[in-house]
Amino acid sequence: MRGRFSSVRAKASLGATAVVAVALVAAGIAVLLSLRVNLTGQADREADRAAREVALEIAAQAPDRIPYAKLELPDAEDHPVQVTDEDGRLLALSEGLERISGSGVATVDTARTAAPRPTATSGTGTSGDDDDDGDDDGGKDGDDDPAVGEIDDTTAYSDGSATVDGRAGEYRFATVEATDRTGRTVLVHAGASLADRQSAVNTTAAAMLLGLPVLLLIVGGVTWLVTRRALRPVEGIRSEMAAITASEDLSRRVPEPATHDEVARLARTTNETLTALEAAVERQRRFVADASHELRSPIASLRTQLEVGHAHPGLLDVPGAVADTVRLQQLAGDLLLLARLDAGERPGRTRTDLGALVREEVSQRATDRIPVAVRAREGFDVDGSRGQLARVLGNLLDNAQRHAAGSVEASVRRVGAWVVLAVADDGAGVPEAERERIFERFVRLDDARSRDDGGAGLGLAIARDVAERHGGTLTVGGAPSGGALFELRLPAATGDGEAGA
Repeated sequence: MRGRFSSVRAKASLGATAVVAVALVAAGIAVLLSLRVNLTGQADREADRAAREVALEIAAQAPDRIPYAKLELPDAEDHPVQVTDEDGRLLALSEGLERISGSGVATVDTARTAAPRPTATSGTGTSGDDDDDGDDDGGKDGDDDPAVGEIDDTTAYSDGSATVDGRAGEYRFATVEATDRTGRTVLVHAGASLADRQSAVNTTAAAMLLGLPVLLLIVGGVTWLVTRRALRPVEGIRSEMAAITASEDLSRRVPEPATHDEVARLARTTNETLTALEAAVERQRRFVADASHELRSPIASLRTQLEVGHAHPGLLDVPGAVADTVRLQQLAGDLLLLARLDAGERPGRTRTDLGALVREEVSQRATDRIPVAVRAREGFDVDGSRGQLARVLGNLLDNAQRHAAGSVEASVRRVGAWVVLAVADDGAGVPEAERERIFERFVRLDDARSRDDGGAGLGLAIARDVAERHGGTLTVGGAPSGGALFELRLPAATGDGEAGA
C-alpha cells in the first residue's frame, strides 16, 4: 500500500487534487465575499431609498403640519423606520416594530415621542416675544415665509436587528439627516432586511460544500487515469531494463512509443545509451582479448629463452631476451596509456612549441633506419601535454620508419587557426579503404604483419585518441612521394601570432 501511494501516478493525482482543492476553496471564498458585498450594497440602496422617502416627506411638510407620530411610514416588515431628533429622542416609529438595535436609538416607546421644537418664526430664545428683526437657518432675508426643508446628501450605514410583530431578523440601516420647515434637524433611520443576503450566501456555500468533494473526486480520478496511460511506456522501459540487467544481454532494446513526447525521447535516448554501452563492452572485450594475445607472444618467447638459458647457459640469447623485454615493456606502456585515456584523463594545458618539439624529438632518433628530414621552425605554439604530443610524434615516425622505402619527412605549418604536423614517407601508402581501419586498436595490415618489427597495432590508435583529447584530428592520406601522409591538426594556442608556412 505504501508503494502504491509513493508512485509517481499517486503523487501526481494527489498533487493535482490538492492544487484544485486550494484553488476552489480560494475561489469559493472570493465568490461568497463578492456575493455578500453585492447583496449588502443592494440592501444599502433599499434602506437609503426608504430613508430618503421619509426624509422628503418631512422636509416637504408645512410648518404647522408636522405631526411626526402620524407620518406615513413604510411597512415595518419591509423597512422598519425610526425618526429621532439630534438628541436621540424618538419622534416617529413604524407600526409593529417591537425591538431594534444598530440604528443608533434602541427605544421603541412611542409614548416618549418628543414635542416639536419652536418654529423659526417664534424665536430661538426662552422669551415668547416675537423677534421680527432676527433671521434663523430656516428663513430667508426679507421673506415672511419659512424656508423649504433640506435633506443631507450623505448617508450613514450600520448593521443591526429588528423585531417586527414577533419576528426578529437582521437588517442594514441607513441614516439620513433632514431639516423640516420649522428648522428642526431630525434623523431618519430606515432598515432593509438582510434575509435574502443570508439565504443566498448560505445556499451558495452549501452548494459549494456539496460540489467540492465530487469535483475533487473527478479531478483525482481523471488525473490517475491520464497519468497511468502516460506512464505505461515508462513501465515498459523499466521492465525491459530490468530484464537486460538480469540477462546481461546488451543487444536487447527497450520499446519505443509511437508518440513524439518526452517518454518517446527517453526511450530513444535509452536505446542509444544501450547501443553505446554494447559497443563499449564489445570494444573492451576485444581489447582484452587482443592485449592477452599480444602479451602472450613476448612473454612466451622470453620464458622459452630463460628456460633454455637455465638448462644450457651457453645457448642463452641475451640480446633476444632484452628485445622481448623491451617489446613487453613498450606494450605494457601502451596499454596503460590507453587505459588512462579511456578513463577520461584530460591532457595538461602547457604551452608547447610544436616546431621545437619536432626538432628535439628527431635529433634523439639517431638509430633510425632512415634519417628524418625536418621542415619546421619555431613559433607554432599549441596548448596540451608535451609528453603526449611527443608520444604521438614518435608513433607517427615509428610507423613511417616501418613502411618507408628511402625517405621520411616531418614538417610543421600554420593553416588558419590550426597548427598542422605532417609526417610523410615514400612507402606503399595506405589503401583508401583501410584509412580509417588502421586507427583501430590492434589492427595491422597484412604487409605489416609479414614484418617481424614488433608492432602491436596500438601506435596509431593511441595517436588519434591523444589528438581528439587535445581538440584536434589525425588523418591519413597520400603523400606526394606516393607513400602515406599523416596530418595532426591542433588548435593554435590562444594569443599565438599568425605564422607563415
